[in-house]
Parts: sequence; structure tokens; C-alpha cells
Amino acid sequence: MANLVYKRVSTDQQSTDRQNLVLAEVGIEDPVVFEEEAGTSSRLHPLERPKFGDLLTYARPGDTVHISEMFRLVRGTGHILDVLDVLHRDQVALRIHDGAFSGMDLTARHPRTGELLSTVKFMVQTLAAAGELQRDLQRELTYDGLRAAEAKGSKGGRRPALAGETIADVRTAYLEGQSIAALAREHNVSRGAVRTAVADLLPEHVADEVPPTPELLVTLDMPGKVADFLRTAELNNAERTALDEGQAVRRGTGYTLRVTAAPAVHRQLLDRCQVLDGAGAIPAQRKARREYENRVSTLGAPA
Repeated sequence: MANLVYKRVSTDQQSTDRQNLVLAEVGIEDPVVFEEEAGTSSRLHPLERPKFGDLLTYARPGDTVHISEMFRLVRGTGHILDVLDVLHRDQVALRIHDGAFSGMDLTARHPRTGELLSTVKFMVQTLAAAGELQRDLQRELTYDGLRAAEAKGSKGGRRPALAGETIADVRTAYLEGQSIAALAREHNVSRGAVRTAVADLLPEHVADEVPPTPELLVTLDMPGKVADFLRTAELNNAERTALDEGQAVRRGTGYTLRVTAAPAVHRQLLDRCQVLDGAGAIPAQRKARREYENRVSTLGAPA
């Protein structure tokens, strides 16, 4: 019986370090690892992902699938139940080693009907919905915090290594002829930190150059038919990341995708789906695109 390990990250800026730590602490014997390409979207159904498909092909009855936490494998409740059905069919166990689902036997079935136990189904649906709510709240709080900080004149990001009177001392010393390398050693900071502190004093500095102000992120609801089209379109990294990190919200038999991105990215995504307003598009697609266009138009004209 084999131990099959599955790993995935949503963007190529992320790493599997945390997953590796959780799985290493478990002490899995002779693991066979299946790791998706970096940037494999959590919105792509697990049964359609290349490496998870390879895992299912490799698996034999009695094998166990190990993941660090449930959301490395699935996001929505529908995806969870689909995966559990396939694992039950193939007689493969599932073990989750961290998070809300850890320690639960998610493959437990009724001894007579063979169906997933109603208590397990209820717990899966409840915990998955709670996880989606938590991510939505975190996104909203982050956005509100950025807007409040911007209103007070604060900038996000890391605090400067040099600040206050130290910056004045560094600038004075630099004007007196001390080198950047010597100042970095004296204050135990990087040369880049010193360069930042004396940037306007450097020979290559252009006095009238003003860096552009970064746009605040904006959350808009994208109709599901627009989102489905864009997933198959050729997008740049910023557009793809915004789409992949969007939160699906059910609307009757369909859904909308709550996308948080800079206004420029929303406008680019709108341009990408221009074809949905053409003669070859079905009425529902044209209507969906125009709904999204109306929402993007509230952002105003680009500066």
C-alpha cells in the first residue's frame, strides 16, 4: 500500500515550504509525491488537474492520499464531494494533516447503502463554507485597511531600515564624502537601504521624476459566463492571478466571481472579453459582458 502525497500552490510566487513542513512532521513512509506546476489555479476542478489525474491513475486499492490541508486540494464543497466519490470508488483513503479537516475520516460510508455518511457530508459542507467566509472577510478587511491607511497618507510595505535622525546622519555623512559601502557597514544595513536614504543626492537622480502612485485594489463581481470565457483566454500574469484568486459566489443555478484587482486590471479583463459582445456570442454572454462593463465603468476613466 503506497503513500501518495499531493502538493499545489496557486501562484508561481508561492512555495510549498509550509506544506513540506507539515508533511515532514507526520513522518510519511516512502512517499510518492505528485506536485502540480506552480500557479495551478484552485478554481480548476481537482479531477481536471494534471498531477492529481496522474495520482489517481497511479493509485491502487488500499493506498492513502496525504495532503497538508484540504484547501491544497479543493476549495468549494462540490469539488470536495466529487473527489471523495472518486476516492471511495477506487478504495483509496484520504488523510489531511493540518487545518479544520485534520483527524476526520472523510471517506466514511454507510455500511449498507455505501453512501457518504450524512454527518461527514454535513461537516465537509459546513467547514468548507466557513473557510470561504473566512477568506472573504480577510480580503474585505485587508482592502478596508489599505484604504484607511491611504487616507491617512500611509504607505504599505516594509518599514525602511533607516529612519528618523539616523537618515539625517547618513545623508550628512554622504555629503561629506563617506561612501555608501562604509555607511552600510557603520549602520549595519544593506547598501540598498543607504541608497534609498540618499536617493535624491545620487548623481543619477532626476529631480523632477515623480514615481506613479499605485492604484488601490477594487473588488467587483464578474458574471460567471465572463469568468468562464476568460479562464480559456490568454491572460498576462496580473490578470491570471486576479482571476485565480477570485471568490465564487453562487447565484441560483449560476455564479459570480468576486475579483479584487487594480482598476487597470479590471479594464484589461473587460477588453479581453470584447468578443462576447460580437455577433457570434449568445445573448446570455452578451448580457453578462455588459453587466461587467457597467461595473467596470463605475471605476471612472484611467488617469
